[in-house]
Amino acid sequence: MRIRDIRAATIRLEPPMRTTPRVPRQPTPGFASPMLRYPDYPRARWNAGWSRVAVTVTAEDGTTGFGFTNHGAPVREIVNGHFAPLLADSDAMATEMHWDAMRRASAPYGSAGLASYAMSAVDIALWDLKGKLLKRPVYELLGGPQKSAIECYASNTDLQWGTPESIAWFLELGFRAVKVFLRDGPEAGISGVRRAEELVASTREQVGPDVEVMVDAWISLNVEQAVRIGEAIRPYRPKWLEDYLLPEDMQGYRRVRERLPGAVLASGEHWYTLQPFAEAAAHGLVDILQPDLAWCGGITAGQKVAHLAEAHGLTMIVHGGMNYPWGQHLSLAMPAIIMGERSEGVSPPGVPLEEMTLLPGTPAIVGGKVRPTDAPGLGLEIDIAWLEARATPS
Repeated sequence: MRIRDIRAATIRLEPPMRTTPRVPRQPTPGFASPMLRYPDYPRARWNAGWSRVAVTVTAEDGTTGFGFTNHGAPVREIVNGHFAPLLADSDAMATEMHWDAMRRASAPYGSAGLASYAMSAVDIALWDLKGKLLKRPVYELLGGPQKSAIECYASNTDLQWGTPESIAWFLELGFRAVKVFLRDGPEAGISGVRRAEELVASTREQVGPDVEVMVDAWISLNVEQAVRIGEAIRPYRPKWLEDYLLPEDMQGYRRVRERLPGAVLASGEHWYTLQPFAEAAAHGLVDILQPDLAWCGGITAGQKVAHLAEAHGLTMIVHGGMNYPWGQHLSLAMPAIIMGERSEGVSPPGVPLEEMTLLPGTPAIVGGKVRPTDAPGLGLEIDIAWLEARATPS
């Protein structure tokens, strides 16, 4: 079966939320970011704000696979101007070859970054198409189910409902692990260390001794502050400290590893294609690899990272993986993936999780666990008309 057409479009996605949250919104500057050193640049100003990107790959028999990523018009143009003609009229089943071809063809302008986002959406669409053509769910194509369901944790990315209120709601929903986000960068000095300790301490007190607590710094720290915060929060038994340095700072990752030898460290959502993961695994820089399948190169890249993790005795967790079916399918199949993240705010207190589903056909988490659908491909219940109704200029 040959590929007839590949096309990318920019779209807006909104959850079908009908229930009114049971707590009021609170003013918040949001969680930490690498731009905290420039207070004149609030998040609304420095964040690019591009639309999402939807990719359709259509086979010669009219069957269509769907893939998604971020960063709007720039990524759309890479798909339509480069990857679409590159892969046109090729074997629709050749996901490995297509992934390698996109990576190599984009090398002259950098296969990491925006090109990696474009690769991801095309690759996800190709896997969806392959499953539909074979009439099998994607997780079966990846080796079949390695677990009966995926244990999930809830990430408190949406701070406008209050962290204690959100954590209480996550526990009510059945999550047995939660992640909190730091508020300060290195510029805050010892005050930032104190606030980080207070956040983790209060969360530990709220959830008790048997719920895991993770801590995310969202690429906002330097080596010194990561070490200070890592030492300060150690008494509260965090499961891991995550994403604490700028993604390119591999020497910094080495130094933090050396200075926090007893800490569990995690990173990878802003690493692209394979090389950063291979370096981190080979040198023991982190204990948990966290690729985002819609950013790092798609399901094909995620499967390779999972095998890297397993070969090095590491864990892998798909960043935001339980938000979308591609993360659910890979997580069900890979032994190195022991749990899954529900992020993008999870849901406001009192709002059912199924009302926060962005893509119809994505199973909602129930009782802290989820299993992908057995429908062919990724199981998405959408068509091209559904995408066209959500199209945006950029």
